[in-house]
Amino acid sequence: MCCVMAVVFIGGARLSVTFWTLCDSLKQVKDMMVFKSQLGDIESTLHSLEPLIKEMAECEKELDGQGEELENLSVEMEEGVELIRKCSKASRFKKYKYGSRLVELGKSLQRLLGILKVQGIRDVKKALISMRNIENVVQRIEGNCVIQNIQSEKIEGWCAVPEPTTVTVGLDVPLRELKMKLFTYGVSMVIVTAPGGCGKTTLATKLCQDAEIKDKFKSNIFFVTVTKKHNLFLIVQELYHRTGAQVPDFQSDVTAVSWMHQFLKKTGQNPMLLVLDDVWAGSEFILEKFDELKMTNCKILVTSRSSFPRFGSPYYLECLNDADAMALFHHAASLGDRSSYISEDLPRKIVERCMGFPLAITVLGRSLCGQPIEIWQKRVLEWSRGSSVLESEHDLLDCLQSSLDALDEEKPLIRECFIDLGLFPEDQRIPATVLVDMWAELYGIHEDILSISHLYELASQSLANLVVTRKDNKYSDGYYTEHFVTQHDMLRELAIRQTSQEPLQQRMRLMIDICGDNLPMWWKEQKYQSLIARVVSISTDEEFSSTWQNLQLPEAEVLILNFQTKYYALPEFVEKMKKLKTLVLTSCSSSPTELNNFQLVDSIPSLKRIRLERISLPSISRYPIQLKSLKKISLFMCCIGQGFGNGTIQISEAFPNVVEMNIDYCNDLVELPAQLCDLIQLKKLSVTNSHKLSALPEDIGNLVNLELLRLRSCTDLSELPGSIRNLKKLNFLDISDCFSMKELPENIGELCSLERLNMRQCSRLNELPSSVLDLEHLKEVTCDEETEILWEPFLPYLTNMHIKVVKEDINLNWLHKSHF
Repeated sequence: MCCVMAVVFIGGARLSVTFWTLCDSLKQVKDMMVFKSQLGDIESTLHSLEPLIKEMAECEKELDGQGEELENLSVEMEEGVELIRKCSKASRFKKYKYGSRLVELGKSLQRLLGILKVQGIRDVKKALISMRNIENVVQRIEGNCVIQNIQSEKIEGWCAVPEPTTVTVGLDVPLRELKMKLFTYGVSMVIVTAPGGCGKTTLATKLCQDAEIKDKFKSNIFFVTVTKKHNLFLIVQELYHRTGAQVPDFQSDVTAVSWMHQFLKKTGQNPMLLVLDDVWAGSEFILEKFDELKMTNCKILVTSRSSFPRFGSPYYLECLNDADAMALFHHAASLGDRSSYISEDLPRKIVERCMGFPLAITVLGRSLCGQPIEIWQKRVLEWSRGSSVLESEHDLLDCLQSSLDALDEEKPLIRECFIDLGLFPEDQRIPATVLVDMWAELYGIHEDILSISHLYELASQSLANLVVTRKDNKYSDGYYTEHFVTQHDMLRELAIRQTSQEPLQQRMRLMIDICGDNLPMWWKEQKYQSLIARVVSISTDEEFSSTWQNLQLPEAEVLILNFQTKYYALPEFVEKMKKLKTLVLTSCSSSPTELNNFQLVDSIPSLKRIRLERISLPSISRYPIQLKSLKKISLFMCCIGQGFGNGTIQISEAFPNVVEMNIDYCNDLVELPAQLCDLIQLKKLSVTNSHKLSALPEDIGNLVNLELLRLRSCTDLSELPGSIRNLKKLNFLDISDCFSMKELPENIGELCSLERLNMRQCSRLNELPSSVLDLEHLKEVTCDEETEILWEPFLPYLTNMHIKVVKEDINLNWLHKSHF
């Protein structure tokens, strides 16, 4: 053992010397233009390695087990020193041959960096893989508690720290000052305050990612977005979700506060950091309840546009200074070498117009990126008329408006899509599938990929953020349930402003936000006989009593209802919306909402799409309905109960012509009803993340028009019915993450139209039936390294088939990244 320790010690010393030698060599040649990109990548990797090297130098005696990695890294660095030396002396005619070698050096250093980073979590990963093999046993013993917590993390990111932005400038001093203030003895809560768009959330995220903070608080870092419509129940439940504990059920604010105090006392036994992000005026009650314990180990950071002076002296986040603002603009506009032919006077005038607001600088920089110099000059001339842009927040919106105006001229449809994002509640993750349904009927965009491409376009213009909660979704297969859209507050206000400037009776979009039972005055007074809006969004809070007044919306094609109460009634004016095509009902309650008056939709002749989120299905099955025009129904996190699986809802009668059905994250779904097999028009059936689903109907083969069958992450599903052989039009089958799947049907080869098969992480499959040789049209099989082996005997015969191996991506977010 002493010999091993000596070797590691010597290896660590050698590594440290070699590292600094490589850094010095790089500094001498990093300005060589021909290698600027490659040398820049290597320099970035060395910056990432530096803290690890320093830690090794300080803790050499703890490096046992990493000798091989240290040796490899030392060798790579020594070769790198020699390579850079040769580059510096090579003639200009020979320099080109070293470019690829520098790229390989950069990749090698990146790989070794990754190895060192994950060294400490290898045992955890092995444990996770082992746990997967006994997942079904755990579910039978513990029910759905664990799966529900994992699922919640995937959808909502329960209290997880957001990923840091690629580039941040001007936050080093605020970060240092904020840490000093936070660690001051006797201070339990710090308020970071500034106008919207100044970078409060970015600073809070950077704080959580800081090495000193992570070393102090370890895995006890929680990040909660509070929003304007604060809900103490949901905040406390998110905290319990993050720890993997059983989520309590609250009956009142008093019990919620009691559970919150229990959480803080238990979790706060070790140092704990809680970030309450985007807290609005009127939320003093929540801050008071979090702060009243004043635990020594618990620090609370609040970001808000309000200063809340009663909780101590706030930290005022200033706008960027001139140098930092210019640096951010250069990055956003991707100036680089182009700045040589763009006068520095132009960026300076633009940055001055933004008054140091990071969001405005970033949006404007990206809108000008790659544009001719005349466009830059035109913008400056348009802005050089009068007073400062940031005299108020409305002026910031005016500044952002220029990006939207450019869309209006070149991409008017993208502009309309952007404005639609303002129809959703503040700080709510907007499911991409909701937008797909809206835009299909509003704009005739019937291909899902086109709607998703519009979202990517908005993201590229810095007008929205597209978040994909599962990394393996980068392989496009038409599954967008885990795609969400988020927006900065200022951008959302920009979208709302486009509509609010029009007279109410002329608006194509109508957004109504109701607090309690306080309807807008124009609605109370019945000022307008009818409105011509095509899209209507109505949001209510937990105090709403479902007491509606009449509202005539004869032209409405999309209706979005967001609510927070356990009981909710559809407004009676719905039955008069004869042109309604898309209905979206979203409950933000802590438990599934019981819905009344759902039978009103039976009077809508044109209704094509329905999406229900967190709805109790038994509550909508009390009265028979028949929606002959309905083409698509989506159930997301709904309570199935006794309203679906046992045939209470007469599916074949209620939805006789439906062609697409999506069931996602419905935890109590045990089996699909047999009568679902009578939906002979059905072309797409997707059941995902329903962990208790154990069987499909035996007659599923009756769905003769089915083209897509997705059963992703149905972890208790062990087999497919033999009648699947009758699905002659099926071209895509997805059984990925079906860990209990033991075998495929012997006659699977009769799926004569099957082109794509996704079977990654079907770890219990031991062999494939010989009939797979008959899958003549099979073009692509997605699998992991284990299931890839099962196909090897058949590869010589399936010459048109391509195997795509997806490496396992174990999500370690629940470990709070404490190992890095």
